[in-house]
Amino acid sequence: MEYVFTLKYRLSAEDCDSDEIVERLGEAGCDDATVGVGQPGRIALLFSREAESAFEALVSALKDVKSAVPSARLVEAGPDFVGLTDVAELAGVSRQNMRKLMLSHAIDFPAPIHEGSASVWHLSDILDWLTERGGYDIKADVIAVAKSAKQINLAREARELEPRLNRQLESLVA
Repeated sequence: MEYVFTLKYRLSAEDCDSDEIVERLGEAGCDDATVGVGQPGRIALLFSREAESAFEALVSALKDVKSAVPSARLVEAGPDFVGLTDVAELAGVSRQNMRKLMLSHAIDFPAPIHEGSASVWHLSDILDWLTERGGYDIKADVIAVAKSAKQINLAREARELEPRLNRQLESLVA
């Protein structure tokens, strides 16, 4: 099956020649990705990758990018972090309809991971909720990619948090 997803990276100072990076990515097997290099020091890859599962597709792409650009640091796998407009588009409803659903089902609607003037959710949480309710045409591959992207992002965040927690615990215990 073909899975569509995005990987966003922060580049090191020595890896800022975008033409060279694009060439290296192609040689490493990322010829199924459209490469975006708009912001200096950043790169985004929109993949359309064949694999047995969404998770396998994302992991193989992560490995390919790492082999091409070892110093690149993953910022985000997507689709994962979304607003109501993004979800409405995927669910085939208006943003107003999605907002009504959120407000009228405040008790069981998924909690945002960031709440504010522009709230942000994990896409897979809302897609699961919509699927349970029924009546929405949400493709299984989109749900699978959203769940896999969420897992990868949470693992990345945990890995970044762990060294800080260990240092704090060491200072408390010592």
